[in-house]
Amino acid sequence: MSGVADGVKQGKLWGVGLGPGDSELMTVKAARAISTADVIAYHCARHGNSIARSVAEPYLHDGQTEERLMYPVTTETTDHPGGYQGALDDFYAESAERLAGHLRAGRDVVLLAEGDPLFYSSYMHMHKRLAPHFEAEIVPGVTSVSAASAATGVPLVEGDETLTVVPGTASTEELLFRFRSADAIVVMKLGRTFERVREALRRAGRLDEAFYVERASTTVEKVMPAAEVNPAEVPYFSIIVVPGRRNNPRFEAEPVPGEVVVVGLGPGHDSWTTPEVRTELARATDLVGYTTYLKRVTPRPGQRVHPSDNRVESERAEFALDLARRGARVAVVSSGDPGVFAMAAAVAEVASEPRWHDVAVRVVPGVTAANAVAAAVGAPLGHDFAVISLSDRLKPWSVIERRIRAALAADLVIAIYNPGSASRTWQVGALKHTLLQTVSPDRVVVLGRDVGGPEESVTTTTVGEFDPEVVDMRTLIVIGSSTTRSVPRAAGRLVYTPRRYEVGGEEPAPDGAGSSAVGSAEQPPEPGAGLGGI
Repeated sequence: MSGVADGVKQGKLWGVGLGPGDSELMTVKAARAISTADVIAYHCARHGNSIARSVAEPYLHDGQTEERLMYPVTTETTDHPGGYQGALDDFYAESAERLAGHLRAGRDVVLLAEGDPLFYSSYMHMHKRLAPHFEAEIVPGVTSVSAASAATGVPLVEGDETLTVVPGTASTEELLFRFRSADAIVVMKLGRTFERVREALRRAGRLDEAFYVERASTTVEKVMPAAEVNPAEVPYFSIIVVPGRRNNPRFEAEPVPGEVVVVGLGPGHDSWTTPEVRTELARATDLVGYTTYLKRVTPRPGQRVHPSDNRVESERAEFALDLARRGARVAVVSSGDPGVFAMAAAVAEVASEPRWHDVAVRVVPGVTAANAVAAAVGAPLGHDFAVISLSDRLKPWSVIERRIRAALAADLVIAIYNPGSASRTWQVGALKHTLLQTVSPDRVVVLGRDVGGPEESVTTTTVGEFDPEVVDMRTLIVIGSSTTRSVPRAAGRLVYTPRRYEVGGEEPAPDGAGSSAVGSAEQPPEPGAGLGGI
């Protein structure tokens, strides 16, 4: 902020973007700010030369004070006691104080920034230190991304394509993740990182699409395929550009045989859909799934969407396999994880038939509802646990009850999927009755409804207190073991199951004890039987 110090009006800090290198690509406002400033400051390496100054030179004039801010290190090798980062921190602090002296004396300071001042620029280090104390204005500049894209002569992104900008200094794992999931890519900060970046592009299958652009917009600009570059000759001011495939002449789509990929969107929140799943959805020609789940996916132009009812899993799997046999890339969409009470098993079962022998099938995992609900309260699945579906549409209730009793007898935490629906109204009551006969009424129970969705609610209760009437198809139930604890804290209740298990705790009742009220494991209760008083 501006002000007056010791009777002298403070000067103004200008962060001026110079553009990518051509002095004629500087904005009119940038040229005016440079020509009228009292002080021109710029960063440089140890050799003392400054590309920024050379770009701004046509607009400089006699009488201006120049402040050359020389980096103390150009590699991460230094004898500074604080290491490389410590050397830079001291340098930025000292540089900021030099510029502050001019500002306090009432002199306007222009700090030159190649490209744009807030886009991988050294200016931002001065801005963060000085802007809280002095008036500051930023003049944006044409970025090297725009100049490099123009140098290729290829549209960078079009329509719904996305652009990912990555520093070459990122880890190999991060580079691979970004390269595999992006439409268009720009990689900056090359130089010594070039060889590693190029190898990551190769591993991601994107190298043949990549352009190398050196010193974009200058008289020594160079553009060539990234695969043909000599790494020993790559300067820091170079960029790799991978235009989106819609217009990239270097992209040659190889014929891809049809396949079925079963994906899981996660339990509710879009952020729980993994990048790998997003990539598969984007690559698919056809989307197949339950209507409600497909509504969570925004199809790209040209994608065909095939919604269906939730009770036709085998038919849906057969339909998807038939599309793939005819050459389509089919994404079968599930909620949560596709391998947990979802479409992966249905597709695998149908695909095992001889007629689908030649159709490729893959499964891409997702976050499952049990993990989402558990995370919402802490760590109730921290020890051994079982996962059981309460739906008796595909297996008899006798099997469900027998498995619940076995899990309780083994003192496992149990995650209950598909507890109830409009047509299945008695099963949760029967579950509670079994629990009351088998374990302590103060056993911890967690009810998670629509976790990750807009109607999320999470309740921590007990076997004795939980109300079956509040449970519906969108609810997941976690039943604790004898060691599961619910701890009230100032920041909210925390539920966890310790990873250690000490013998001598609560002993579950023998399997089948007192089961006459809800029927034995071999004889399921009639709908609603034995639920009075619950």
